[in-house]
Amino acid sequence: MSAIRLLVLGAVRQHGRAHGYQVRNDLEYWGAHEWSNAKPGSIYHALKQMAKQGLLHAHEIAPSTAGGPPRTEYEITPAGDEEFFTLLREALVAYDQKMDVKSAAIGFLVDLPRDEAVALLKERIRRIEEWRAAVTEHYVPESGPEQLGHIGEIMNLWVHTADAEAEWTRGLIGRVERGAYTFAGEGEPFVGVLSEGQENPYATGERHPGDAH
Repeated sequence: MSAIRLLVLGAVRQHGRAHGYQVRNDLEYWGAHEWSNAKPGSIYHALKQMAKQGLLHAHEIAPSTAGGPPRTEYEITPAGDEEFFTLLREALVAYDQKMDVKSAAIGFLVDLPRDEAVALLKERIRRIEEWRAAVTEHYVPESGPEQLGHIGEIMNLWVHTADAEAEWTRGLIGRVERGAYTFAGEGEPFVGVLSEGQENPYATGERHPGDAH
């Protein structure tokens, strides 16, 4: 799964309606340009592609009186909303070594009802344990990686990563079950997007013609 679709849909959804530079600004604010493929070109391409696919509705906005090209504002469609939740649920349960998919999923975790989020995280642990069991059919961690030569270090890394992620996920489940954070249907959500004109301390300083107005 590519994280860019989930990130872009989620950013537009949080705004309600946003132009490309706002989406890019939010993703930089979240640090996504450091831990995912959410680079400027990928973001604008994803916006245009998902508009063609009917997941986003593109609104052509007239230029300001000061001049400049018109910009496009994007709004998530019912199909886009469905796609967002499909991607989110898949990302939460799939044991994927890629940090961008995991990070994007956790970033949008509170868009789900609390009970569903907990259930998905528990399913994630089940799949991690299932994956670990498959690896340890061929590799016995207690015997050390040397049993397979230096290649055993790869499996050793996999097993340690799986164990650490399962432990972290159990901790997250515990915090959520004890009432941490505001989930869907529980009240005002955490605001994790920048308002129009708000300075982004993590911005790269590059602007995209036509979308930066």
